[in-house]
Order: sequence, then structure tokens, then C-alpha cells
Amino acid sequence: MKYLEMINNFCNKIMMILGGIAVLSLMTLATGNVVLRIFQAPFGGAYEIVSFIGAIVIAFALGYTQKMKNNIVVDILTEKFPKKLHRVLDIINYFVTMIFFGFVAWQIFTYGLKVHQSGELSETLKVIYYPFVYSVSAGFAVLSFTLLVDFLKALFVKKEN
Repeated sequence: MKYLEMINNFCNKIMMILGGIAVLSLMTLATGNVVLRIFQAPFGGAYEIVSFIGAIVIAFALGYTQKMKNNIVVDILTEKFPKKLHRVLDIINYFVTMIFFGFVAWQIFTYGLKVHQSGELSETLKVIYYPFVYSVSAGFAVLSFTLLVDFLKALFVKKEN
């Protein structure tokens, strides 16, 4: 279990570093485009590139957000449940969401393969965009792995008094 947590921490750290670089590049591009608009020379494909980079930023933050438990949680009903039932619900939740987001990662990866094989290009700039699709798939895969670690921790946690 310790090794899974170390791998999970490493993957999430890498994703957050890359996501941070993506945020900086997104901000630089958006700011540069605003400045160029003042001089009547905006960058033609800024919206497209910002969309691609934005998808990477969001996907790369998913696993870390789950790891830190920074998600929005509405627990009005479940906070009244006994700890044992709460633990069972957490185990079920982690398992179902792990499977779901694993399936999402797989389907996005499959879509990326189709885009890659077809040679499809983006609409405005005509750039290959399958690397962005693969990146989003990787973000969901790391989220699924983080949920696996959470599932195993919840499943094998020692009983509380």
C-alpha cells in the first residue's frame, strides 16, 4: 500500500507541475492576445489553443484534487450516518467512481487513437490535436488511480473505536 501511495503522489506531483506550466502558458497567451488586440493584431488561433490548454489544466488537476479531498461534497444526509455505514458508502463510492473514470480515460484514449490515425487537424490553426486528447486521457487515468488508492485505503483501514 505504501508503494501505491508513493506512485500516486509522484504521478499527481508530475501532473500538477505540468498543469502549472499549462496555466502559465494559457495566461501568457491570453494576455498577449489582449495586448495585441489593442494594436489591432490579435493572434488568430488564440481561442483554439486556450481551449486545448484549458482541457489539459483541468484534466491534470483532477487526481490531485481527489487526493487532497478538495472536491465539493454535500453531506447533509450522510453526516448523520454511523461511521461504519459512512465507511461502506465511501468504499462503494470510490469503487464506482474509479471504474467510471477508468472507463472515461479509456474512451478518451480510444478517441485519441481515432483522431491520430485519421490525421484530423484542428479547425482554425490546422494543428494536430491528438496529443491534447491523450493528455486529457492521462489526467483521467491518474484520477482513476487515485480513486483506486483511496478505495484500498478505505477498504483496509483499521476499525475505529
